[in-house]
Amino acid sequence: MRLKTMRLRIICAPMNALRHIRKNVFGVTQAEFAALVGVTQATVSRWENGISLDLTDMQAIRRAASVRDLPWEDAWFFEIPEAGECRSALARPEVKEPAE
Repeated sequence: MRLKTMRLRIICAPMNALRHIRKNVFGVTQAEFAALVGVTQATVSRWENGISLDLTDMQAIRRAASVRDLPWEDAWFFEIPEAGECRSALARPEVKEPAE
């Protein structure tokens, strides 16, 4: 008799600096962030996947934060946030019990 084993694969993509800026400072989608900064959504995706920003891009992001009165620190371009985004490839969504 052959036993099947099921493997649980953990996918852990550390949040890079730009994804952190987009999600936690601006709180927008890639498409919305692209419109704010004046680039395409594909460019934002490339930045989040490791392609470096140039000085002009950094200035545009800083300007977009300033226009919206968002808190800003230039160090965020170079710091990798501590918290990563991890998920299980086989995990099921959490089911919440209805409040009584």
